[in-house]
Amino acid sequence: MHLDEKIWLTLSFGMIMIFMFITGYQTFALEMGPPSHNETIDPQKVSETPPFDQPGIKKIGENEYEVVMTLQIFSFDPMEIEVPAGATVHFTLTSKDVVHGFQVADTNINAMVMPGHIQKITQTFDKPGEYLVLCNEYCGAGHQLMSTTITVK
Repeated sequence: MHLDEKIWLTLSFGMIMIFMFITGYQTFALEMGPPSHNETIDPQKVSETPPFDQPGIKKIGENEYEVVMTLQIFSFDPMEIEVPAGATVHFTLTSKDVVHGFQVADTNINAMVMPGHIQKITQTFDKPGEYLVLCNEYCGAGHQLMSTTITVK
């Protein structure tokens, strides 16, 4: 084996080891790995399973709200959400039928909501206004109609 080949192989192996170390460090030390202990639900019984049997918004603390929402073909339930400015909102989401997206314009909320899985997201809405909520995963022929708003007063 030529000296250039040995150098190239050593450098390549060293780079791979460095990348693996960085990825492992981020995953375990910085806890940047994918979430575990995912919550699941029977997608056939969403309407019968708490808290999704009573979707809606409720106040859980001072300027803190929980929104339990189900997504289904071409609609969100509840369709209208209203919170005061500065409110922290905890979204608990699931899908009744197919994969949906949950994107709130002008925020960093962008999640995939799958049947059989519970998605949890927390967001603080500081600026008053109307925030458009869209399904950004194609869910059928009426997908373009699937939207709602969050009103922050």
